[in-house]
Amino acid sequence: QVRLLESGGGSFQDAGTLTLSCAQTRAAGYTDGSYCMAWFRQVPGTDREGVASIYSGDGETTYSDSVKGRFTISKDKDQKFLTLKMNSLIPEDSAMYYCAADSRPWGLCSRFEMKFDHWGQGTQVTVSS
Repeated sequence: QVRLLESGGGSFQDAGTLTLSCAQTRAAGYTDGSYCMAWFRQVPGTDREGVASIYSGDGETTYSDSVKGRFTISKDKDQKFLTLKMNSLIPEDSAMYYCAADSRPWGLCSRFEMKFDHWGQGTQVTVSS
């Protein structure tokens, strides 16, 4: 059993900085090899989109074009915590942000393949000018 819990959302100003966190809890005896953790976001009425992902193997990361250069994804070595540092916020960043995780090849992780085994409930981010 894996559970993800996001935190850090709220209302923020344009050009501000925000860090989201995702805490992962696992059942006793859980093991993983190649492990992907990712952030997605979704605006009501639109499809959920991948924002950033990070791979357990070597920490390789990928970002959507809309956030590249502004957001930074990171994790601890045991995949217990996932963070998303969001710089230079713009109103278009407003969305529900979701943490996702599972074991998968890097190719699927980096392309934001949607069929993750584990999802958090989301944390709302609102950016106003």
